[in-house]
Amino acid sequence: MAERPISRAIKEFLGEAEEIIEKLNLDLVTFADGNESGEVDPELLNSIFRGAHSLKGISGMFGFDDISTLAHHMENLLDRLRLGKVALSGILVEVLFDALETLSRLVHGKGETEEYSLDLAPVLTRIEGVLNGAAEGKENLLAGLNINPAILSVLTEYEEHRLLDCFKKGRNIQSVKFSFNLASFDQDLAEITDILKKKGEVISTLPCAGEFADRIGFQLLYGTSATVGEILAALGRDDAVVDLLGEKAVAATPRPKEETFATEPAGEGQEGGATSMRSISRTVRVDIDKLDSLMNVVGELVLSKGAIAAVTEKVRAGGNLEMAVELQKAVRVLERRLDELQKGVMEVRMVPVGQLFEKMVRIVRRVAGEHGKKVAIDIRGADTELDKLIMEDLSDPLMHIIRNAIDHGIEPPDERLAAGKPEKGTIALWASQKGNHVVIEVRDDGRGVDPEKVRRKAVQKGLIAEGTELSRDGTYDLLFLPGFSTRDEVSDLSGRGVGMDVVKNNISALSGMIEMDSRPGEGTTLAITLPITLAIIKALIVRVCGKTYAIPINAVMETLMVETASVRTIERREVIELRQSTLPLLRLENIFKLPVSSRRDGRIFVAVVGLAEKKLGIVVDELLGQQDMVIKSLGSALSFVRGIAGAADLGNQKTILVLDVGGLMSEALRGESAFYV
Repeated sequence: MAERPISRAIKEFLGEAEEIIEKLNLDLVTFADGNESGEVDPELLNSIFRGAHSLKGISGMFGFDDISTLAHHMENLLDRLRLGKVALSGILVEVLFDALETLSRLVHGKGETEEYSLDLAPVLTRIEGVLNGAAEGKENLLAGLNINPAILSVLTEYEEHRLLDCFKKGRNIQSVKFSFNLASFDQDLAEITDILKKKGEVISTLPCAGEFADRIGFQLLYGTSATVGEILAALGRDDAVVDLLGEKAVAATPRPKEETFATEPAGEGQEGGATSMRSISRTVRVDIDKLDSLMNVVGELVLSKGAIAAVTEKVRAGGNLEMAVELQKAVRVLERRLDELQKGVMEVRMVPVGQLFEKMVRIVRRVAGEHGKKVAIDIRGADTELDKLIMEDLSDPLMHIIRNAIDHGIEPPDERLAAGKPEKGTIALWASQKGNHVVIEVRDDGRGVDPEKVRRKAVQKGLIAEGTELSRDGTYDLLFLPGFSTRDEVSDLSGRGVGMDVVKNNISALSGMIEMDSRPGEGTTLAITLPITLAIIKALIVRVCGKTYAIPINAVMETLMVETASVRTIERREVIELRQSTLPLLRLENIFKLPVSSRRDGRIFVAVVGLAEKKLGIVVDELLGQQDMVIKSLGSALSFVRGIAGAADLGNQKTILVLDVGGLMSEALRGESAFYV
């Protein structure tokens, strides 16, 4: 994406808005799950309401009226829901998801241009439709609860709704009374509230006069399925007075004498159990561009360290040993500090993939709904960390894979039941770390890939001859060709194959690799192997035909020196035997059309590289050593050059090319070296 000037203030807005939307997304998914089970956490609803309110506030400050307007309507709907003025329903939840999706698109669009906007009329109409639906009347319900009018008269509208909701659910409405010492009443009240929340809902907290001058009393209105005795046991305090209120009220418990409380109206901010709005997080948002800049500085320092080390060697060779020793000590101190700095910056860039998976949950829900399919999502390894930039670039390919899996893989409910499968399909998102790589697997339990159907389509398109036998890998390779699809008709979503070439290219651009496995009738798995970071790497420097290249060391498994006589040819491909297995070889001079050097003394060096379960031997003339380096992009003008991940400075005024190991392996193992320029 081309760089575009953007003000610091707008960057701050985008960062905060994205954070709010991510939290709203997560909360809404939990809220929707609770709706399906019939249990909705009122504190969760309050959290969603506060999110919409915050987004309205910050967008209004920046003059983004469209975001502010939609957030205001969403907030209004949530408020009416909080107060019981609209009924909770599946339609209401879908409207909330629609509004959030539109908000997300608006915020994303503002990142491209501040003038970006959308037609909000459809989503606003849907919100108004829900708001104008049947409202529940509750005028006479409170009066029928047989609760002291003095208590009812001080409840807020929200607390009245929560009281009625608890009553409708058959919960016991209890009054829990305490008196606390003035010096520590806040901590004591918080402790009591936490205990009560584990067994029910604190509807209201009403301060009142204590029995003594140095004490203050509180009456908590409480809804729970537990009995009075169970609550007393949970509190474990002799000074607690718990009464059952309402129509089910019984005699007060034989606890310490009942006090007379003069109730007062609850103060603002006490709804939802006096939850503090103060942030407990000690984290700050950092613009990833600033981290990139910092990492570049670290890279330059690493190069400078290498230059100083080289000077040290020259001084030593010149006979000035005393000076060389002093310089060497300084280099070692610098090296340790640089390692600490580099490690610190790297840790800041790492984020859990769970953030990406949470976004995908919304995609799964929406796409499944559009196609009338029932899909559950199984997330594992969400704590696995990945470079923030890699994760951002991974989001679009991952979304495409998931959309394909739902559209083409997961069967409709009736088809699944007929096949003896559960009505609800499953999309699994699993992440794990393997050495210096992260593997992300997308699994579905759908109908899988039919090899014969793929073969017929390939014959029809003239890609293979009739009668050609395809291996499993050969079948899957066809699905990654541009424009290949097993679908006869075009849908809103692509069939598996359409756009998968783009997915593969995007993964390769991240120095990653994608592999497919499928069983007809059982499902499909796509495994994406990615380096943990691309920011600064250790690389193996090699020379081929007089040219110097860098191979990311995290892909290098070992280096070998082999006799040229041991190189054999199988199906026109060079291979060697390596520990009872066959290792295919790749010659860079063939890939990059280099003039072949005459120096071949009967031995060659082989750098064995591997990603996922595949290995490849890259033939080189010399191994020059290892070095830390910062990879620079070749830019859009040279984006057509394949097999190259970028360029790097060696620190001696010399720039070399860094090999794209994932891309080289993908194409070389398919025998398509002609792809490269």
